[in-house]
Amino acid sequence: MLHFQKWKLILVFGIVLAGFIFAIPNLFPSSSLQGLPSWFPHKQVNLGLDLQGGAHLLYRIDDKELVDDWLGTIRGDVREGLRSNRIGYTDLSQNVAGRSVSVRIRKPDDMDKAYTELKKQSVPVGGDVFGGFAGNNLEVTRDADKITLTVTEVGLTDRINSAIQASIETIRRRIDAFGTTEPSIQREGRNRILVQVPGVTDVQRLKSLIGETGKLEFKMVDSTVNAAEVEVSKKVPPGDELLYSSDDPPVPYVLKDRVLVSGENLVDAQPGFDSRTGEPVVTFRFDAAGAKRFGRATQENVGLPFAILLDNKVISAPVIREPILGGTGQISGNFTVQEANDLSVLLRSGALPAKLTVIEERTVGASLGADSIESGKKAAIAGLLLVVLFMFAAYGLFGFFANLALLVNIALIFAVLSLIGATLTLPGIAGIVLVIGIAVDANVLINERIREEKRAGKSPIAAIDSGYSRALITIIDSNVTTLIAVLVLFWLGSGPIRGFAVTLTIGVLASMFTAVTVTRMMIAYWLRWTRPKELPI
Repeated sequence: MLHFQKWKLILVFGIVLAGFIFAIPNLFPSSSLQGLPSWFPHKQVNLGLDLQGGAHLLYRIDDKELVDDWLGTIRGDVREGLRSNRIGYTDLSQNVAGRSVSVRIRKPDDMDKAYTELKKQSVPVGGDVFGGFAGNNLEVTRDADKITLTVTEVGLTDRINSAIQASIETIRRRIDAFGTTEPSIQREGRNRILVQVPGVTDVQRLKSLIGETGKLEFKMVDSTVNAAEVEVSKKVPPGDELLYSSDDPPVPYVLKDRVLVSGENLVDAQPGFDSRTGEPVVTFRFDAAGAKRFGRATQENVGLPFAILLDNKVISAPVIREPILGGTGQISGNFTVQEANDLSVLLRSGALPAKLTVIEERTVGASLGADSIESGKKAAIAGLLLVVLFMFAAYGLFGFFANLALLVNIALIFAVLSLIGATLTLPGIAGIVLVIGIAVDANVLINERIREEKRAGKSPIAAIDSGYSRALITIIDSNVTTLIAVLVLFWLGSGPIRGFAVTLTIGVLASMFTAVTVTRMMIAYWLRWTRPKELPI
């Protein structure tokens, strides 16, 4: 029936009004939104990289470093396991090329016990949603007095998957602190990460913020040896390592290889200023375990220098004047304000599991994005005008109603995109242009049905009511099949393809509402006000 209950009328009118209100901010530049009332929506559609300009960076995770670190961990676990069981061993070594760790057991009688203990390190990995596992992370073999733990392909894949996921989360935290909106960070292939950041202008700073591993360590300086002499002779004492500062030129330091506290125990890091010198510094705070270890280390080494390292480079090497028992401290190193801020972001976001290398870099200029927007506007306006002219020419007043519904449809698309914080890309604009054509399909079906009923001799009210009723099933069927195809695109696609799928989905749903409900309401009130003897269609 063409009669609308009062609550339905209020609901439809409210949806249409809300659509226009939330779409209006997209008509103005961001700078002019401040002039709008505080109660009025200020949120705009986020523009993607191809429209706004920005940075496109493709990173590759360093498999070799990942394996090297993992083998070092396995080696430490082997040492700890054998010592805790009082099993004598020798020749504990790792082979990066062979992805293995091997150890020789001194007493033949301990061989079975050692093998059983080290076998515990081989655990199932690669689980699926059904609870199954692809295999074990390590293959443990024995030969005479030697036990070898080899990284399996399944184990390496699982390790890379974990590293990629951890890297994506770390990168996201770092970019969020950078102050940009809607970055796109996604996995590409086996060991690559694609980062797209719209609106960024300082690409070099972004690269340094993402690319730094952010591995924080505290180590004691070996003050019993001369670092300059060790650098010349290349003879590093056992248990020590030769590292350099981040200064230019770099300063050599001989450090104890034992890590006192690492960044894993860090819970907060903030930029600040030294109360005495006024220089920019980074203040940090450890968790309970880290504070305890840090306090014990400083208590036992009062008067001795210790080094603060970031990615194996010495940032600072102060002398411990007194025990630091509160679990807090500060890092100074002739920082600028921006460097102190970036370092605090690195430390707060956590360390990357392995080094990331840029293998592809593209910068999209703002002018190129503006050209894309202008081209998209022209295409949308041209498509809209042609559709409007066709509908008006083909169906007259009923075409005019369909054109009004089309404007409501476009407003609803931008309103929903703004509300959900979706990113509009060039394919997204293509989706909107496509929706302009799709949106009037339903009205074409309805109007043709009404014409058929009119030719059959039905009254205006009966023809309109029958036209909408008979066309509804066809409209639903056609839009549902479109939505199925679009959802598959969203599920399997990524980046711009998903942007296209999102705008098309919103547009199709909005077109079902505007074509079936909004136009029917307009026609119902037109009939009530004019009471025509014959339909002008």
